[in-house]
Amino acid sequence: MKKLALLCSALFAFSAHAQLHTNIDSVADYAVDTYQQSQIHTLTNLVAFPTVNKESIPAPQNPDFINFKSVLKMKAAELGFDYQDLGYTVLIGMGDQSEKVTVVTHGDVQPANASKWKQSPFIIDTSEPGKLVGRGTEDDKGAIATALYAMKAIKDKGIELNNRIELMIYLAEESDWGPLTEFMKTYEQPKYAVTIDASYPVVVAEKGWSLIAPTFNATSKQTGMYVSDLAGGAFKSQIPEDASLVLHNASAAVINSLKAKTLSEVEFNFEELGEGLKITVKGVSAHSSEPESGVNAIAHLSELFKDVALENNSDGQLIKFVNQLIGLDIHGKQFGNIAYEHEFMGPMSVAPTVIERDGNALTLAINARRPVGKDENLLKAQINSAIKEWETANNVTLTKVETIIGTPMLLDSAPHAQKLLDIFKHFTGDEKADFVSIGGGTNAKLFDNAVSFGPSMPGKRYTGHSEHEFITLEQLALNLRMYTAMMIELGNM
Repeated sequence: MKKLALLCSALFAFSAHAQLHTNIDSVADYAVDTYQQSQIHTLTNLVAFPTVNKESIPAPQNPDFINFKSVLKMKAAELGFDYQDLGYTVLIGMGDQSEKVTVVTHGDVQPANASKWKQSPFIIDTSEPGKLVGRGTEDDKGAIATALYAMKAIKDKGIELNNRIELMIYLAEESDWGPLTEFMKTYEQPKYAVTIDASYPVVVAEKGWSLIAPTFNATSKQTGMYVSDLAGGAFKSQIPEDASLVLHNASAAVINSLKAKTLSEVEFNFEELGEGLKITVKGVSAHSSEPESGVNAIAHLSELFKDVALENNSDGQLIKFVNQLIGLDIHGKQFGNIAYEHEFMGPMSVAPTVIERDGNALTLAINARRPVGKDENLLKAQINSAIKEWETANNVTLTKVETIIGTPMLLDSAPHAQKLLDIFKHFTGDEKADFVSIGGGTNAKLFDNAVSFGPSMPGKRYTGHSEHEFITLEQLALNLRMYTAMMIELGNM
């Protein structure tokens, strides 16, 4: 995340401070005093549904999503809002004004490895003081609960708004934007749109989610030193916490050398098996849009073999690929000429995230997040060139390479961005707060002028997509204050 700094005046031509609604503090106080416990209870109910999308069944037919939506419908009725179930998208609205403010969230979550949690990731864990630990607490069910009670507080106070407030909850944000892209063809664009699926203060730029996925398929002669059973990672948008392999035919000298190279920041384990030496690495999971927040187990396991001659089987090829084209760098500086940087959005990030095995074939998912500043076709050509050069240099023919180049977003104007920044400054006292760019990608890209407003605070590690996702009680309360203010201010713009 980078401050807007010198680009601020070029991107937004707004007055320094806009006047906020006279009752903003009293209504925000009322929201927290009256509904803090209610939003915690609702969040607990929402987290209980493991709304992880599966390829075998669409979300609208998935019982977990059906039950999740039933709670939303019940909650909407209880709070006095209208409710529309449109399959992949749920709309919960307040008011029948002709123009609207759309608050964009999502109800699906990333997978969670239950063995890495103190209890089920789908049961709120309160054992850590001041925290609610569970999958979806920060991304994005906490924001859904907060938005509902911000709307309720405004309704209770009888505040008249010029614009309808419409909470949009999409059910496949983490896996498939196709249904929402189709839905947006007929959805009337709102007067203002705000996603609450990112960071504060106000996000006006998002990098483009991109993927480079080479497939290695070569058999092992098993005569020299080789590795097998290479595995690592959980899903494409998570910095991998775990990686492992089995090393065969290694001499005592090689093994001692490997053990001597282990780093203190990474946990290595060496276990003698009948058929070889199993080496495991434990890093730190994180959202892949912030690779600097995690410790990449795949990269560190590969680094261990940087100067070790391995057989050129699938596993050995993948390790060599990671070492030579990625390494421990997170910006693609070893990957040919693909690295670049934007003055405001910062550098591209590149991270190996998951290894998938299909028989002898291994596919490595490399998640890249790219800023504006380089043509898509040029970037794709540079990726292809770097891979071809690597194949030639290592006498390797990859089975295939899947490449997806995402589109970054940088708004040069958004009529409500300054108002949101003023709200953040007002409730946090941070007068230096400014517009920011993030590496993540939200559904804001599908709207004409959407910016993101929370729920993650600047300077705090984002825990969504990690195996220790949480939101603090303090943050829930602050979010409720700011989202109440947001709806009042934008509702009257």
